[in-house]
Amino acid sequence: MINDPADPAGPDAYLARLPIGEPLPVPADGAPSWEIFPYEGELTVRRLREPELPEPPRQGEDGPESCQQCARPDSDFLWTDEHWRLSGTDQPTGLPAALLLQPRAHHDLLDLPIELSAQLGPMLQRVERTVLSLGGIGRVHVNRWGDGAAHLHLWLIARPEGLTQLRGSTLPLWMDVLPPLPAEVWAERARRIAAAMAADGGTAHA
Repeated sequence: MINDPADPAGPDAYLARLPIGEPLPVPADGAPSWEIFPYEGELTVRRLREPELPEPPRQGEDGPESCQQCARPDSDFLWTDEHWRLSGTDQPTGLPAALLLQPRAHHDLLDLPIELSAQLGPMLQRVERTVLSLGGIGRVHVNRWGDGAAHLHLWLIARPEGLTQLRGSTLPLWMDVLPPLPAEVWAERARRIAAAMAADGGTAHA
């Protein structure tokens, strides 16, 4: 792609208008003013750093040989089948469930083969039904960021029923600050999730 500095919508024009190195204001109607934002008090936005171009490679960018996710054995996961693997967090969180769904093969979303792309929607529905079967779940949020690792991974994060202050895009922030579930409760939930997934095929590992 040709980078035309005269293009008002191009990368150079975009970067030129950013206040690199300067403090940014907190908008009066921005996220910190929302009811669902988990923090209060005076906040300061970090200074915007210079862009890193080219961007540093993500973990596993070189292919499956360097990918930490590809190297993990099935026993590290809650559930697996021929094409997909489902894991939980390494430690208990304060939310009812926080799961990661990823293809077994080393793909990102952009190069996911058509047959796996066709499976992705039904698989997300299947995991959501499994999480809802735990009970007490208001909503299951699906998130995909992908800045840290090149192996496609989608988060499915459960919001507790009734806690509407946790709704929306700030739920991952609440996950950082809520008191974690007791280890035995967290382990039992993992077991139930694995068993429910395996009831429709695949293998439970919890």
